[in-house]
Amino acid sequence: MAEIDIGMGKTGRRAYGLDELLLLPGRRTRDDALVDLSWQIDAFSMDLPFMSAGMDSVTSPATAVTISELGGLPTLNLEGLWARHENAEDLLAQLAELPGDKGVARLRELYEAPLDPDLLVSVIHDLKEKGVTIAGAVSPKHTVAMSDILSKVELDLLVIRGSVISAEHVTANNDALNLKSFVRELETPVIVGGCASYQAGLHLMRTGAAGVLVGVDSGSTATTGQVTGLGSKTATALADVRAARMRHLDETGVYVHVIADGGLRTGGQIAKAVACGADAVVLGRPLAAATDAPGHGWHWDNAAVHPELPQGRRIPVDQKASLQELLLGPSELADGTVNIFGALRHSMATLGYETVKELQKAEILVTSGSTESVAANRNDT
Repeated sequence: MAEIDIGMGKTGRRAYGLDELLLLPGRRTRDDALVDLSWQIDAFSMDLPFMSAGMDSVTSPATAVTISELGGLPTLNLEGLWARHENAEDLLAQLAELPGDKGVARLRELYEAPLDPDLLVSVIHDLKEKGVTIAGAVSPKHTVAMSDILSKVELDLLVIRGSVISAEHVTANNDALNLKSFVRELETPVIVGGCASYQAGLHLMRTGAAGVLVGVDSGSTATTGQVTGLGSKTATALADVRAARMRHLDETGVYVHVIADGGLRTGGQIAKAVACGADAVVLGRPLAAATDAPGHGWHWDNAAVHPELPQGRRIPVDQKASLQELLLGPSELADGTVNIFGALRHSMATLGYETVKELQKAEILVTSGSTESVAANRNDT
């Protein structure tokens, strides 16, 4: 891509967000009923191409069952309240009564309780007994320390997720996570992220990961860009990592899934993310808006409770509908935030594509995005 002059001696690339794109209909359409939204990663198949965010305000043991029954991949925060407190649901209900700042202070107190390996094993075992395909999320800096626990919980998929993660991390005391060795030695398939560039995506794929999360500071609760200056535009990041996937496939014959992570609210945005190269998406805030979400009308990123440098917020969200209605309808709203996958199905039918993989071939138009962005920002407040 052409470089843009920022000033004398400094250039930069133009990056695009999803709200600056439109999908161009072609010569063929099809009935909605003929569209297949299914997604498979490693040995696991889901009816819908999404995984829930590994956040306590989004995924609880109870909602994990519901998400699985509806066709998604639930992701439980292995460092969250469910691994620290037997009465986590009661604590979250009490937390919902507290305003923003007091709620964050209380959250920090609750997260100071030590992890209970036996409790975590029990929670995951119970989900497995119910037939749930379950993923668990850990932060990169705690992955090595939790390796013994991870070997006991028998997850279906492990998600190693940070604001930014790399395959090469340098430390002063040589205790860094060797991502390549860890992924290859672990029997559980691993999804890693986030990343936002061709090189970072390619290096993560070379660790042996089954999937790569794409997105930095793209979620509604994230403040990484404000705090550190780091970030990305989702559409450009996806296109870059898609190119890395093509190179990795050519080199190894191994297909690594690209998963858009953060800032996705509607079926239309998911359709555009797939057109840019995503195989599936992570949903956080849209699920936190469910009437049966564990956050009870609040949503926060795991980084919001960091004791030294928080990079996220605890925000109120309007509870719009049940998880089933949010994902599969019906909807009384015309903004695309309810019946999300009904909208994706209709988008694919109108474009004439039968599968999510075929949707990656869609023709894309670049627009100013001004009207759409204003509407999206209004919905985010």
